[in-house]
Parts: sequence; structure tokens; C-alpha cells
Amino acid sequence: MNIVNNGAIELTGARVMVIDDSNTIRRSAEIFLLKAGCEVILAEDGFDALAKIADHQPEVIFVDIMMPRLDGYQTCALIKKNPRLREIPVIMLSSKDGLFDRARGRLVGSDEYLTKPFTKDTLLEAVRRHRPQSA
Repeated sequence: MNIVNNGAIELTGARVMVIDDSNTIRRSAEIFLLKAGCEVILAEDGFDALAKIADHQPEVIFVDIMMPRLDGYQTCALIKKNPRLREIPVIMLSSKDGLFDRARGRLVGSDEYLTKPFTKDTLLEAVRRHRPQSA
């Protein structure tokens, strides 16, 4: 693990997946993560993500709650029920900051809950917290 000039842990090589139906959110997250040295995998919804997870083996997954077809709760539950995927940290993204939403995220196995709009710092800090230390 490398240290950058400002003392922050460098995220070079971290594989991060961002699942969101909003192109703006996906692109914002991608820019923040790429600048930090991460490899970024983007998905538009849960179905798209599930098809890509096995191929790309992300170390951390960000998933929006409100998406068509397969929402973030369903996507997270499917990831956490799969023995080969369940150890991957899943961080829920939502514009709602209610207690019910956070609790529901925990029930399906999410590891953290970030409120949108997120900042570069909150996004990168979440990756630092959840990225496996052996990486």
C-alpha cells in the first residue's frame, strides 16, 4: 500500500463497481475513482451488474437504491446470497437519508450507506474503509 503526498492511502489498482441508472452519477463516480487510481466498472442496473461482477471481480461495489428492473436492495441481496460474492463490500447509494432506508439496506446485507450527492472525499473514504487490506 502506497502513501501519497498528503498522507492519504493511495487506491491504485482498487477494482470498484458503480451501479446506477443515472449517467451523471456513474460518470461523477468514475472520474473521482479514476483520479485516485482505481479500476472502474460501470453498470446501469442490477442485471447489468450481475453479468459483469464475475468477470471483473470488484473489491468494492456501490449500488444505487432506486433503479428500474432490479433495484439496489434486490441487487445487494443477490450479491450477498452468492457464496462467491458475499464477501464483496456493498455500499448503498441513495438520495434518501431516512432511517427506514438505512435499516432496509442493512437487512439485505449492505456494508454502508452513502447519501447522494456524494463528494469525492466521501466516495474515496468509503473505498478505503472497505477495500480488503490484503489488496
